[in-house]
Amino acid sequence: MQTASLPLTARARAGAILRVTSGNFLEQFDFFLFGFYATYIAHTFFPASSEFASLMLTFAVFGAGFLMRPVGAVVLGAYIDKVGRRKGLIVTLSIMAAGTFLIVLIPSYESIGLWAPLLVLTGRLLQGFSAGAELGGVSVYLSEIATPGRKGFYTSWQSGSQQVAIMVAAAMGFALNALLAETAIREWGWRIPFLFGCLIVPFIFLLRRKLAETQEFNARRSHPGMGQVFRTLLNNWQVVIAGMLMVAMTTTAFYLITVYAPTFGKKVLMLSASDSLLVTLLVAVSNFFWLPVGGALSDRFGRKPVLVAMTLLALATAYPALRLLAGAPGFYMMLGVLLWLSFIYGLYNGAMIPALTEIMPTEVRVAGFSLAYSLATAVFGGFTPVMSTALIEYTGDKASPGYWMSFAAVCALLATLFLYRRSTLPLPNARKTFG
Repeated sequence: MQTASLPLTARARAGAILRVTSGNFLEQFDFFLFGFYATYIAHTFFPASSEFASLMLTFAVFGAGFLMRPVGAVVLGAYIDKVGRRKGLIVTLSIMAAGTFLIVLIPSYESIGLWAPLLVLTGRLLQGFSAGAELGGVSVYLSEIATPGRKGFYTSWQSGSQQVAIMVAAAMGFALNALLAETAIREWGWRIPFLFGCLIVPFIFLLRRKLAETQEFNARRSHPGMGQVFRTLLNNWQVVIAGMLMVAMTTTAFYLITVYAPTFGKKVLMLSASDSLLVTLLVAVSNFFWLPVGGALSDRFGRKPVLVAMTLLALATAYPALRLLAGAPGFYMMLGVLLWLSFIYGLYNGAMIPALTEIMPTEVRVAGFSLAYSLATAVFGGFTPVMSTALIEYTGDKASPGYWMSFAAVCALLATLFLYRRSTLPLPNARKTFG
């Protein structure tokens, strides 16, 4: 029996946005913590002959979680397209919570040996599997409850919830640095924010359980089975791959200016942990502001102009901005550079999310969106920390992560031009509405 459709009142929509994005908050909260506390996690679970090797192992496990995202996108995305947004998003939250609890409870390498890194890897794989469909399910849900002409604004709150997670995580880290000694944080204090993530899981479950199904999903006369979902995705492989490349700049920029930024500030620029966290907190606030602006601008002027303008801006300024920072490292310089990259990311992503929901075949919208996004995260975004660390180590250029972001921008620009060139042609089984 289907759940009741979502009432079309403003209050009901606002409540639905809160309920559906709460799980997205938890996902990004844990992912950010893993990136920021990478040096402590490396010390606890991945001891190696050198600090560089230990950190690389940690970031490799961080990236491994993203390799599971495409699997989760197809399996869980197809499940959500079949049973509904509400039921599917409760399942993704359950799997995500299991991975989070596992990482919090694992003893150190010193206590249980190789079981420690193996269990951390397992927790990351569970988180990656659930995240593969979580983001797509949330984005599609928001697009389906949006009022006419405001889809970009509504879907921007998916990414907006991630920025709130960054703010909370950064604020907690800042407080820990003020209250605990470095040795205490290194040995056990880093687990406290993860524990907080575990403690709010029951509250998020309560929010999700009250989530109503969308009217658009309930209005469909039939819902595809797993086999049909796979066939439809295969028939639309060009749209999925182009969508993946369009997402490349979002995932690369986001993980560069949030997840990797604290490590970059501490280890490369030699800033204090508190300064690095404060910069990250302010960047998250900036992202939170620019994301709905980007979505609203794309509602007003169309997706393509915003996407093209921001990719060109990234190409022109990403490396020079980081080069400027590397030449004069400091708190205010880091803040200024990352706020600039935040402006580019926010406007681009605000337009990109609704665009990705629009180019996917309606009957497999969650699976198609999730697969494209997950592939981009696995290939580009998830490995941004390890790529940035390796580029700096082997080139000696502290600004070299700018090359990685520029490459992602080229991919995004070409994909955008390809998809919007095709928008005048019939896409097989896909919607033809591009903002």
